[in-house]
Amino acid sequence: MPRRRDAVVRRGLRHVGRAVAGQPGMFAAAVSASSVYGAMTVASAFVIGEITDRVLLPSFEDGATTGTALTLAAVAIIAVALLKIVGIIGRRLFAGIMQYRLQADLRRRVTGQYLRLPLSWHQRHPTGQLLSNANSDVEAAWFFVAPLPFACGALVMIAITVTALIATDPLLAVVGLVVFPLVFVANAVYSQIMSPRMQRAQQLRAEVSEIAHESFDAALVVKTLGREASETERFAARADELRDGLVAVGRVRGLFDPIMEALPNLGTLAVLLIGAHRAADGATDAGDLVSIAYLFTLLALPIRAIGWVLADLPRALAGYDRVTPVLDATGETPYGPDAATATATGAGVGVQGVDFRFDGAATPTLREVTFDVAAGRTVAVVGPTGSGKSTLAGLLVRLTDPVDGAVLLDGVDLRRLREGEVSDQAAFVAQSAFLFDDTVRGNVTLGGEHSDDEVWTALRVAAADGFVSALPDGLDTRVGERGASLSGGQRQRLALARAVVRRPRLLVLDDATSAVDPAVEARILDALRASESPATVVVVAYRQATIALADEVVWLEGGRAVARGTHDELLEQVPGYAALVRAYSQAEVTA
Repeated sequence: MPRRRDAVVRRGLRHVGRAVAGQPGMFAAAVSASSVYGAMTVASAFVIGEITDRVLLPSFEDGATTGTALTLAAVAIIAVALLKIVGIIGRRLFAGIMQYRLQADLRRRVTGQYLRLPLSWHQRHPTGQLLSNANSDVEAAWFFVAPLPFACGALVMIAITVTALIATDPLLAVVGLVVFPLVFVANAVYSQIMSPRMQRAQQLRAEVSEIAHESFDAALVVKTLGREASETERFAARADELRDGLVAVGRVRGLFDPIMEALPNLGTLAVLLIGAHRAADGATDAGDLVSIAYLFTLLALPIRAIGWVLADLPRALAGYDRVTPVLDATGETPYGPDAATATATGAGVGVQGVDFRFDGAATPTLREVTFDVAAGRTVAVVGPTGSGKSTLAGLLVRLTDPVDGAVLLDGVDLRRLREGEVSDQAAFVAQSAFLFDDTVRGNVTLGGEHSDDEVWTALRVAAADGFVSALPDGLDTRVGERGASLSGGQRQRLALARAVVRRPRLLVLDDATSAVDPAVEARILDALRASESPATVVVVAYRQATIALADEVVWLEGGRAVARGTHDELLEQVPGYAALVRAYSQAEVTA
């Protein structure tokens, strides 16, 4: 138990060191201001003691005092008060800046890591947990920083106070300072009890956030299947656990805070009891006793400030411990030194012996897949459910890397291209189109420097210009969260325009026109092929009308590319292909 308790203390001190190292300038300014406040607080005790000896007691003895004495006393009190105000303002201002800068820096590091980590890492971690890491965990990690400079300045105040106490009356100082060992013992016990409770509370915050996020994302499913009650019950159960966890934290905190408040007061009480006897015996005078008693009342505030930091450290460690795995996560997408070919023509694509297996999967998704696509050609990838089509589409734009083999762009392995080269050369449009709560223009450009003429050209290629023109504000029409004001086909066409406006040399469509009428789909593919600089197009397709528009077809089955040829050739030569295409065609006719 002592070893574990020491570990908590050491980790807490290391975390304090991280905060100081992260913002040394702000920390120094805040501590300096806090030290001014502490010094002036101690000075006020001596001012009061001097006023007691030089002004108050003589006035009681003589029955009168002078205006000069009162003026000097007032000036001394006001000067000390003004310096204390300066210290308070500086301490709070610089401590606040330090805390928010640390939080902003850590949040940027976390979100930057999210962007660097591959898609496979994100698929293993719930979105609610990732949101909690970047929000509540980051805030908790530096929550103790606000009182930290005050606590450090309080140490200066304590040092000055202890020196003054010993110089004034060593015996009374020793009597009062017994409280300090008790403070640190109380903190050690508190940290040991609080740490697991704070860890649990932070975990429950993430789980509540995760359930809420799932419920929001699945609102359509919940509503249409009448699962509101079960979702509410699921959320309520975890929310109740979080409530109980926070209550447990509050109970411990509620016991610790009064103890920290009481200890300095007990020291002051002991000083007054013993000091009164010493004053009566003539061992000390009334002014010294007043100064000492006031100094001990002042010690209550710095001890509380230290207690605030110590009380917040378990929560901070819990938050930082939850963020650290994200920062330490490996699997960032590596980049090479090569640049992509600088040309406006379509890109040549090569897939050479590609194998891919998802983490923890018993069988590989893709096995020894090999084919090539000539620049400017359109190839349809067709296969039954689970054959690896979407996985292959993601590999072509390097959403993930193959376990074995290589994907080539103009003969260069994607893993050797510099960061940003693949996204500059290739665009990917998924079946499920995501739109931001922004205007049509904003969703197409995504902040890129594209003129309205370029946007309209992309919309025409995606067969979206007609419905966009009919919107109330045209390009300036807001589409709502996830494009809620648009139909599925309209969302897909905007997503396609988003890719086209960037003039990619490789365009990968993962069944990205499934919600579009066949006639409109044919118009889109014809427009892509008829553009001034036709891109190489790889389309994951099911419809016979889509497949027939492709120059060639690659048939995937069981994770292997087992056949390749024109649509007519595969209809004659591959029974599985013919059966699948005819089944989809029949389903469309029936519908």
